[in-house]
Amino acid sequence: MGDGDYHPLPGDAESVAEPATRAQSGATTTTISTRKRPRLASLDAFRGLSIALMIFVDYAGSILPAVTHSAWNGLRLADYVMPFFLFIAGVSLALVYKRIPNKKEATQKAVLRALELVFLGILLQGGYLHGLNDLTYGVDLEKIRWFGILQRIAIGYIIAAACEIWLSPSDIARGSEIRLHKKYYFHWGAILLLCGTYLGLLYGLYVPDWQFKVEKSSGSTISNATFVLETVNCGIRGDVGPACNSAGFIDRSILGIDHLYKKPVYRNLKECQKSESAPSWCLAPFDPEGILGSLMAAVCCIIGLQYGHVLNHFQEHRDRLLKMLWLSFPILVLGLLLAFLGIPLNKSLYTTSYTLVTTATAGFSFCIMYLVVDVYRQRWMSFVFEWMGRHSLSIFILIPSNIAIIIIQGFYWKLPKNNIVHWIVSIVKHN
Repeated sequence: MGDGDYHPLPGDAESVAEPATRAQSGATTTTISTRKRPRLASLDAFRGLSIALMIFVDYAGSILPAVTHSAWNGLRLADYVMPFFLFIAGVSLALVYKRIPNKKEATQKAVLRALELVFLGILLQGGYLHGLNDLTYGVDLEKIRWFGILQRIAIGYIIAAACEIWLSPSDIARGSEIRLHKKYYFHWGAILLLCGTYLGLLYGLYVPDWQFKVEKSSGSTISNATFVLETVNCGIRGDVGPACNSAGFIDRSILGIDHLYKKPVYRNLKECQKSESAPSWCLAPFDPEGILGSLMAAVCCIIGLQYGHVLNHFQEHRDRLLKMLWLSFPILVLGLLLAFLGIPLNKSLYTTSYTLVTTATAGFSFCIMYLVVDVYRQRWMSFVFEWMGRHSLSIFILIPSNIAIIIIQGFYWKLPKNNIVHWIVSIVKHN
């Protein structure tokens, strides 16, 4: 699977019409060229910036805790990465599917591409690879992690693709001053349906008491390990804390607790740092890319579609920027209002307020990138990000997923610990 194929991470065929020019003689006309239109450089650069941001927060998080994911409520730099990718996937879809000659064929291709991402995500984050300190591989199917970063993007992508293929009007002329949000009312209806379903389940679903196993090692071998059954007391609705939220309940009920992420970020909460008096749920698995939050991930993608529609239907830079800014402001205000009313900004639950605020931030960031790269054409400032954006899936596999490091440390001298990675880590620790 190469970068030449379209995926929500690397993108392809993300071409967009150049700003319109007026003919010098006679009436104003627009000439449609048959040559291949150029890629949208700002979108490549924004994607590259996002992958660079992912690498930075992954590797700098241990040194600069302020940039890593928030332990539960709140926003930090790392919490913007996933919404940026989902937003980019939505914009890309609008550009790729601006002409759909065969809806069934387009749907089949979208499903296949989503399945490719799901398979790759399970391979990279499902437990098949054992990390940087172990040269072995393989995973017990009873403990494989089914959901992850690429799987969440795949879910958002396929839902947004279905909206774009089947729920888009076919009678909007490019450059039309007709309000796009009125023409794409089915898309906004899908957003309201997804948000309503999410909020109904998050605040209305009853979460009973639940149990999980904690391994207590009594020896140096796995055979000597024992398990203690811990109970988490809930019996509540509408809780948005780490222990009794309905997102975790849905994942435990459908996926099974053994298939969830084993090191959730809420272990960094202060109450979980107390070795003796820490609540039992601090050791429980929880998947931040679970089922319920994926509904809001799809919302992020569908909102991204609307920015792609602006690029498709308006050709003047000024019109595009004004429309995209106009779209970003109310989304940001609504997200902040929901946060003020009590819906927390929470990445692990992917709350509605978090989705709207981070998606609006992605919209503003894309406007800045579009202004710098496509309007003022300052490509010297973005050419590295453009390259990274065109090869982002390969970079994601090699660096954030640690495949490059695993490959490098596979070459050692006599003993597995005598590898370049181990030596570099030892030097850094001693310094």
